Amino acid sequence: MKVCEIFLSIQGESTYAGLPCVFVRMTGCNLRCVYCDTGYAYEEGREMTEEEVFDQAVSYGIKTVEITGGEPLAQKAVFSLIKRFLDSGFTVLVETNGSISISGVDRRAILIMDVKTPGSAMSERMDAGNLKLLRPHDELKFVISDRRDYEWTRDLVRTHRLDGICTVLLAPVFGVLPAAELSRWILDDRLCVRLNLQLHKYIYGPEERGV
Repeated sequence: MKVCEIFLSIQGESTYAGLPCVFVRMTGCNLRCVYCDTGYAYEEGREMTEEEVFDQAVSYGIKTVEITGGEPLAQKAVFSLIKRFLDSGFTVLVETNGSISISGVDRRAILIMDVKTPGSAMSERMDAGNLKLLRPHDELKFVISDRRDYEWTRDLVRTHRLDGICTVLLAPVFGVLPAAELSRWILDDRLCVRLNLQLHKYIYGPEERGV
């Protein structure tokens, strides 16, 4: 498998925000979102065996790991890696862009699945069938760039009652949409979602890698 980077940091997103977490960032992505902040993962990385990835992650001594990218599910070897971490007692978060079926992911993993908003220019690439495969411990993430994205998301959440399926996260595009503005929209509409800030960018700065 081709791996962009492996590092230990504070989890910056999801309901696990604030906790120490080992990140395994896979190389490659099948989408090109307008606001992507990890474009370096499209190509950068090196080939590693499952054993090498696992051993490096274990060496940090933290039992929560996130498999991310890029798009991790684009590499078939990732499915076995996820299972290995789970079998070894890890809490495993899998961040995926929602365009590839999640049906093959070990059901013990916690999926953090993006639903691409119109502002990403990738909303048509969503695999809608994935919504039927989510469990209560999974999480849905919408990245919001403007009012249009918010209203599109709000209507989707309400129409499909997504907040009754799992935790729904709304994240403002960092440096584009003020968190206070998104917060106000959520409160005005009494929307049952969780505001999701990229905590690592506030801690380390938006340009820092390996955090």
